[in-house]
Amino acid sequence: MKISIIIRAAAVAGLTGAVASCAFAGTGPGHTGPDTGHAPDTGSATRTDTALYASAAQLPEQLAVDGTTITVGNPAARSTVHLYEDPRCPVVEEYERTGAKALQTLLLGGQIKAQYTFASFKDDRLGGDGSKRAVNALRAALTKGRFVEYHRVLFDHQTDVESNGGFTTERLLQLAGTVPGLRDATFDQEVRTMKHHSFVTASEKAYEHTGDDPRGPGTPTVTVNGHMIDGALYPTNFDPRMFAFLITDLHQRPDAWDRLYQPLKDRQEAQEEGL
Repeated sequence: MKISIIIRAAAVAGLTGAVASCAFAGTGPGHTGPDTGHAPDTGSATRTDTALYASAAQLPEQLAVDGTTITVGNPAARSTVHLYEDPRCPVVEEYERTGAKALQTLLLGGQIKAQYTFASFKDDRLGGDGSKRAVNALRAALTKGRFVEYHRVLFDHQTDVESNGGFTTERLLQLAGTVPGLRDATFDQEVRTMKHHSFVTASEKAYEHTGDDPRGPGTPTVTVNGHMIDGALYPTNFDPRMFAFLITDLHQRPDAWDRLYQPLKDRQEAQEEGL
C-alpha cells in the first residue's frame, strides 16, 4: 500500500477525534493528516541492513552547547527532529509508544538526528516533583552515556509508575537498574541529591520560550527541521508509518514544507476560524 493512501485514510479517521497534548489548559491541535500525492523513498532511511548504528545503545548522545538540548544520533545528520517532552505527560507516553518507534529506526540509519528539550510543568499541575526528578535522572544518565536506554525505560514504565506513586527517587533508581552499566555510586548520588537541578530549571525555561505561548507549546511538541508538526499535521506524530513518511519526505524534499505541508495547515486553520 502506498504511503499516500495510508495518509489519506488517516485523514478520514482524523475526522472522528483529535489527539490531545499536555498543556496548562486546553488540548493540542489534531485533525487530519496530509495527502501529499507522491510518496518519497523511505527505504534508505529505514533499512536496518544499511544502518549506520546497529542498535539504539550505539547512538551517539551529547549535551548541546546551549546546555539544555540533548542530541541523539549522527552529529553530521542533515535533518533534525526536535522533541519537547514532560516525563509525566501521558500524551508524551503515547507518542513514545507510537511515532517515536519510527524515529528510532530513522536514527539508526544515520540521516536523522534527534534533539530533546525537557519540560517539568506537570509537577505544578499534578503536585509532587516527579517530572523534575525524572529530568534530573535523565541528565545523570547522559553523563554515563546511557540516556537513550534510560529514556526508553522511563516511558516504557510511565503509565504504571504514574499510577503508583510517580517518579520517586527510589523508583527512578529501580528503573535505572534495568539499564546495563548505568547504576553506580556516582549516578545514584546525582539522582538522590538532584545534582542537575539547574539543568532541570533551564530546560523548563527553554521549553517555555518555544512558540508563542509564554507557558510553552504543550507536550509533546515535535519539529522537523524547524517546522512544527501541529495543527492538521499533529496526528501524524502518533502514527509510525505516517511519521516516518513525513520525516523522510522533509529530509529528501525540503521544499515540500512550503509547497504541501504549510498550505495544508493554513487551510485547516482557515476552516476552523470559519466554523
